[in-house]
Amino acid sequence: MNLLLVEDDATLSAALVRALRSEGFSVNDVDCGRLALEAVATAPPDLVVLDLGLPDMDGVSVLRQLRQRQASLPVLILTARDGVEDKVAALDLGADDYLAKPFEMAELLARLRVLARRLGTASSSQVQVGPVSLDTASHQVTSDGELLSLSRREYMLLLALMENSGRVLTKDALEHKLYGWGEEVASNAIEVHISNLRKKLPPQFIQTIRGVGYTVAKAPV
Repeated sequence: MNLLLVEDDATLSAALVRALRSEGFSVNDVDCGRLALEAVATAPPDLVVLDLGLPDMDGVSVLRQLRQRQASLPVLILTARDGVEDKVAALDLGADDYLAKPFEMAELLARLRVLARRLGTASSSQVQVGPVSLDTASHQVTSDGELLSLSRREYMLLLALMENSGRVLTKDALEHKLYGWGEEVASNAIEVHISNLRKKLPPQFIQTIRGVGYTVAKAPV
């Protein structure tokens, strides 16, 4: 699941990126409102964590513009402003949740899991396609009941494909889900991950649509 982190405190941002990636999120992090709006316009994320105290524009203004462009995009406000008025204003503008600094990382991750479950593709922690079952709560994957050992990016790639079973995902779309901005991505990275996954999954579970991308069929052959 792709998450956009908008936070101008470099130390906090780095800690958040590490924690979020360990939780299974693919994280793009930016430090100002302008870049946040550009990120949503060019590669819409699944979730946004937004600080209100940004250097170039107020986070409330960013939230207002996000709501105009992506009405259903889940947004969690993360800010040092803990007054009731600030919280009410953000929630009235369409924020889905509000967490004041300082905060416990475990609480932030729990709140993000709640938002993730609200998404249409994540109404349950269990994602099942044919003989393969993926549990987004425990990050465990089984095939015909047998537990599979997957790397973090193999897990994220398989989750993206299974959540979109029956749809074809392009290589670019998969790269956006697996890698954050600024990360170097080898030209054949997705192909390598696909190859490794195929060695662990049933034959033909992941199908290549030549010249387009990859798909997991709803009824794999």
